[in-house]
Formats: sequence, structure tokens, C-alpha cells
Amino acid sequence: MKRRTAEPFKIKSVETLAMLSYEERKQSLQQAGYNTFLIDSKDVYIDLLTDSGTTAMSDAQWGALMTGDEAYAGSKSWKKLEKAVRDVYGYQFVLPTHQGRGAENILSQLKIQKGDYVPGNMYFTTTRAHQEMNGATFVDIIIDEAHDPTIEHPFKGNVDLAKLQRLIDKVGAEKIPYVCLAVTVNLAGGQPVSMENMKEVYELCQKHDIDVMLDATRCVENAFFIKEREAGQANRSIAAILKEMMSYSDGCTMSGKKDCLVNIGGFLAMNDEDLYIRSRELVVVYEGMPSYGGMAGRDMEAMAIGIREAVDDHYIAHRIGQVRHLGQQLIDAGIPVVKPIGGHAVFLDARAFLPHLSQEEFPAQALAAALYLDSGVRSMERGIVSAGRDITTGNHNKPNLELVRLTIPRRVYTNNHMDVVVDSIVDLYEKRDAICGLKMDYEPPTLRFFNARFSPLSANGELISEENRLL
Repeated sequence: MKRRTAEPFKIKSVETLAMLSYEERKQSLQQAGYNTFLIDSKDVYIDLLTDSGTTAMSDAQWGALMTGDEAYAGSKSWKKLEKAVRDVYGYQFVLPTHQGRGAENILSQLKIQKGDYVPGNMYFTTTRAHQEMNGATFVDIIIDEAHDPTIEHPFKGNVDLAKLQRLIDKVGAEKIPYVCLAVTVNLAGGQPVSMENMKEVYELCQKHDIDVMLDATRCVENAFFIKEREAGQANRSIAAILKEMMSYSDGCTMSGKKDCLVNIGGFLAMNDEDLYIRSRELVVVYEGMPSYGGMAGRDMEAMAIGIREAVDDHYIAHRIGQVRHLGQQLIDAGIPVVKPIGGHAVFLDARAFLPHLSQEEFPAQALAAALYLDSGVRSMERGIVSAGRDITTGNHNKPNLELVRLTIPRRVYTNNHMDVVVDSIVDLYEKRDAICGLKMDYEPPTLRFFNARFSPLSANGELISEENRLL
């Protein structure tokens, strides 16, 4: 018999959760314009909107907050963070930022010239926005399997080397400032990149004098999948695998709000001293002094500890295990999800869930809204709304994947919470034909998924027909 395991931690503090009635949730959803980003936290029961900054910190991290050195320059807390990044990730130069997109902004400004091309293994919203605002064109070079949610491929985040080579041949290596390699790939379903593929990408880029910059936000989760799935890796520690991963790159942007186990902060790291010097000047302009970069000393103390806690093998095994606990139950119930289950979230396949809705009726947005209405569980759309519009034609970008992301915060919920989520989704699936599409009433010019507002397309204005909803 396979023995069950428990969380590798015990709970010291609790927070009471909101348990609103159906009518109260309906009112909250209407006020939010059917956009889960605009729902007040006080009205949410189980919050799976994001794993960014929603981590529960450890007792060691909370204790470290009291020792934070808030000096404007030369903070002792900064020295601890710098050492942790060098020890765990292996990069020589580090610059703190207020969060990951601060690092993306600086990297994009310094590396990109108008007319450049930035290839990547599927886009991420803010990353691509920074690249495009600085004049680059994003080119997707992920393997084709990543765009099919039903394919069971162990490393769906891998770069298609032939696609990368074709782009180099077409535009010239001088027009490619760097390859943006995400580990793991968020919008593909939290899918990992193999060690072999990372090494091959790095060697190809070195041959053409092109940098490889990692989006390292969930790199520890990627290391876990390498340990589990890649030949020759099973007996290595997560820490050793991670450090080798990072060696096949020239630098990274990091949102510390994920795998660094803190609520705010990030950094830009690299091995090129010239790029570091230029980046240091922009940090002063956009973030703060190079010794705090928009972070308080106490936050740097907590991040320095979180970086080391995240590579604990027991922690990361539980982290991935909880995501699988949710995902496997949905698979067993016949719910269409992205396979295999990824590292930080379970992704519902909204196209298969709501086949009666066209992509222009925003099925993922509608499904996320319906889930909140049904149970108070907040999730997020990752489909046509998140993809935005083509900067040249103005038409909707239409991704192959139309997903609802159920993102699990680290060390926050128990598996009982995941069971509640399963029950709600299964009930929704049984009455899926009663869920209508949405129209967009307000569209922001950029990153529209954050602030767009919608309304139901039904004649009576109901998202779920009244005769079919659970009372």
C-alpha cells in the first residue's frame, strides 16, 4: 500500500475565510465586471488567482523581518540576499528590483533595439509587453506539443531548436538580442524544460553570440520535474540540478514572489560585468539604490531565507504533490485539463469545457467567472483576453490554448481546500451548457486582462441560467 504523506510544516497562524452566499457572490461579480482580478479579496473564499506574492512565509522568515537593515546604502540585508543568489543560482552579479517586471523593464531597455526579435518558449504577458514597448517582435519557438493540452509530453516547455535556427537564418543573429527561456512555462500549463534542451539552446546561442536570459520565476519547480523525469537526474538534489540549470544561461529575471517564497521583490542577475554596470545605472532611475532596488531591508532578509528554503527537497515535493492532488481528481472526474499537470497550477481547458462558446465569446473568462459565482473560488483567465491584440493589425491575438488557471499559493491551503475546488468544478461541468459567453464592455490599451470589464451575452443578463444553478 502506498503510504500517504502530510505537509512538511505545521500551522502557527490562521486567517478566517469569507463564505458569501450565492447572491452576495453574484453582486460582487457584477460589480467586478465579471473580471476575477477586480473582485475584492474580502469576497473570496479560496483564492487561486495567482501564486505571485501569496506565499505563506516561514517562522524563520517572519523572524528575519525584525533584523532587516533599512540603511539607504550598503544594507547588511542586501549582502545576505546577494550571497544567497550567488550561492543558490550561481550568477556573479545581482541587482534587486521591486518585483520581476522591474527586472524585465531594465533588461528590455538595455538589450533591445527597435526592429529586434526576441524568441521565447511561449510568451508571458508582462515580459512580452516590455519587449514590444521597446520595439521588439516576440517569436514563439516552443515545441508544437505545448499548444495541445491533451498531449502527455514530459517537457512541453522545451524550445524547438529548428524553429530557433530558422529565425536566426531569417533575421540574422545580430537582430536577436537574447533568447527568453521560461522555466517553467506558465501559459503552457506550468510545463518544464529539460536539462538537455536548456544545454542545447545555450550551445546554439553561444555559437551565434546570442545571450540566453531565463525567466526564472518558477525555476525550482522546473528542477523538480528534471529530477523526476530526466534520465540520470533522480539521485541528485534539487539544489544541484537548479545550479546546473542556471549555468546554461547568461542571466535571469526573477520575480521573488514565487519560488523565492516572499510577498514582494525580485532581481536581475547576470554574468556580464558590462551589462551589470549599465543595469545598475537604470536601477537607480527606476527602482532605487543598487543595494535595495525598491525593496525594504526586511523583505531582502526574508527573500534570502526563502531562496534557500525553496530548494529543500521535501518542500518542493509537497508543493508539486498538492498541485497534483487537485489535478488528478479533476482528470479522474473527466474534466478537460492541460496534461501533464504542471508545477504551480492546474489549467482547465475552457474550449473543451465550454465547446458551445466561440473564442470571441471569451470562454475562459466566462468559466473563471462561473467558478467564482458557483463557490467563491477565484481563478484567472489565460486565453484570448490575456493574449491581447496584435500591435500591427489591432486584431485579437488568438492563442491555441484557452485556459482557466487554478494557481495554488505556496504553503497556504490544505488538500481539503483543493477538494472543495474539485467539487465546484465537477458541478459546473455537469451544467456546462447553462454557462453563457461574455462581451467586453471596457478594454484597456495594454495588459487588458487586469482591468477589462465584461457582461453576459444572455438575454436576461445571467451568467448561469437560473434553473440550472446550484442553490
